Amino acid sequence: MLLTSVVLVLREVLEASLLISILSAFSGVLGIKRSWIGWSLLFGLAGALVYSFAVSTISDWFDGVGQEVISATMQFLIFLLLLLFAFLAVRDRNGQQGSGRMIVPVMIMMVSVAVAREGFEILVYLHGFSADLPRFMTIVSGAVIGACIGISVGILIYYFVSALQGRLLWIAGLGLLSLVAAGMLSQAVLLLIQADWLPSQLPVWDSSGWLPENSVTGQLLYALIGYEATPTALQAALYFGGLFLFLIIAVLSVRPGKQYP
Repeated sequence: MLLTSVVLVLREVLEASLLISILSAFSGVLGIKRSWIGWSLLFGLAGALVYSFAVSTISDWFDGVGQEVISATMQFLIFLLLLLFAFLAVRDRNGQQGSGRMIVPVMIMMVSVAVAREGFEILVYLHGFSADLPRFMTIVSGAVIGACIGISVGILIYYFVSALQGRLLWIAGLGLLSLVAAGMLSQAVLLLIQADWLPSQLPVWDSSGWLPENSVTGQLLYALIGYEATPTALQAALYFGGLFLFLIIAVLSVRPGKQYP
């Protein structure tokens, strides 16, 4: 039970922690104050609380699949905001006026939605054991351990990306963001398939034999890159399509002849 709690909370915290750490590294390059992080966490935690209180009502929406549809919508929104952030960051780095003013609101909205979604999952999980105090305390202990590990990994990633210089920083930063964004698309499609909003398909491949999705490694890869052991054709197409879009932006950001800080 303790290990399950650690892994589940670690998975949820790691997604938001990874996003915040990379955006924070970009903030340093773009000359943006990091006060946006505090506002994002505040709005995100408030959103998670509101979402958790209204979950019974939301679950009844759309003929009983409201939770899946809303969660998928939030993931699609995060993907679009990630794409917009990358586009604006490249424009700002290339000296095009007007882009910098839009970056901070985009980051705040993106991280707020991510924290609200991940925070909601953790709150619902903890609430499910609140009636059994001994078990609840074990779950909370595991949750704290998982959260601390997830935050620590995010801090390490921040220092890793920040230590890079010039083109390497842009390539690594946008590369990591592209994996997060592509994973969001894949997860959103899976939720809509579960809600019967998208047709169920046979998997394109099955890697569960050597890397099960419910293993610790599989759960961590799910959080980091949206790992799916049995993806459908639509999931795979959107995942690699999202990666391709970010590849185009990365190429534009590191064009030859440009000076980088």
